[in-house]
Amino acid sequence: MPTLVSVNLGSPTLLAGSATPTGIVKTPRTGPVLIDTLGLLGDAVLDRTHHGGPDQAVYVYLQSDYDLWAAELGAPLAPGTFGENLVIDGIAGDTLAIGDRFVIGPVTLEVTYHRTPCNTLARRMGDPIWVKRFARALRPGAYTRVITPGSLEAGMRVELVPFAGERVTVAELMALDGVRDIDTAFLERALRTPLRQRTREKYQQTLAARTSS
Repeated sequence: MPTLVSVNLGSPTLLAGSATPTGIVKTPRTGPVLIDTLGLLGDAVLDRTHHGGPDQAVYVYLQSDYDLWAAELGAPLAPGTFGENLVIDGIAGDTLAIGDRFVIGPVTLEVTYHRTPCNTLARRMGDPIWVKRFARALRPGAYTRVITPGSLEAGMRVELVPFAGERVTVAELMALDGVRDIDTAFLERALRTPLRQRTREKYQQTLAARTSS
């Protein structure tokens, strides 16, 4: 049975090489943590342009993907290293798809998109090429929306409820980062999932432009 390994909260931190505080530095917390429709209460989300909001309320990373990184780097990474709110063990990251749901006690989360690496993550890792390295790995973790708010804590069991419709994995989406001319069939597939609204509108506009041209 999949398990919630850690619940991670961040506070404003100034990373080396940056003049702007970030909330990416997150550490595990003990005891119950409340989640509402905008995420974990007490968690610092400072860059509201790229993080947070109802469609990206909670960032989930998989222990199976951390294990792959540990093998590649030669050392384990602590929960919260990538700025994720939750670490879940017992679920394969390469099969996670848009619309899949995590049920953790009273809380239900729905996968909406993948995490796109940025320079803040590179500074956090102390590696100037980390953005490319993380992107190539195609193990992005998942942004989720909160379907049912509530309280959770490390050690709770997690039920994965696969999306019953079109299967579009977060890895597939991540592989298309930076691709301008995405295949029409893929756009149509993705729009049959509960994709985050920002990307949904972008795909709809692209399809509309192709239809009218």
